[in-house]
Amino acid sequence: MRAVVQRVKRAEVRVEQEVVGRIGFGIVILLGVGKDDTEAAGEALAEKIANLRVFDDAEGKMNRSLLDAGGQALCVSQFTLYGDCRKGRRPSYDQAAAPDQALPLYESFVKSLRARGILTEAGRFRAMMDVELVNDGPVTLLLDSDRLF
Repeated sequence: MRAVVQRVKRAEVRVEQEVVGRIGFGIVILLGVGKDDTEAAGEALAEKIANLRVFDDAEGKMNRSLLDAGGQALCVSQFTLYGDCRKGRRPSYDQAAAPDQALPLYESFVKSLRARGILTEAGRFRAMMDVELVNDGPVTLLLDSDRLF
């Protein structure tokens, strides 16, 4: 799995003008599921994200996790994180999981965050979504369950 994690002051996701997920202070996670991913990979990634120390402590140092800070999460599926742009001009999505494989893994990832006590909202899988956020910092990180980066 691949994730773009952004610390935010607030965020929301809409489908056809309907708000389907909204959070205050916390993180937005754009999540891509690869064709070789497993539920265990999603569980490990959720654990990593929940405990990333990206929130300021009393001295202004990024020393607190989402759990420590009491933040919320908004998770949005994004298969394009597996876009391979190394050849030509059209990205190849060969490494992205097919929708029938990706959906249960995406849902399992969201459940893993919720199981840790994190208020977690989600986008709508396979829908065209408008994601609006106020990036805090900005703080943006790239994560990969295979630790490629």
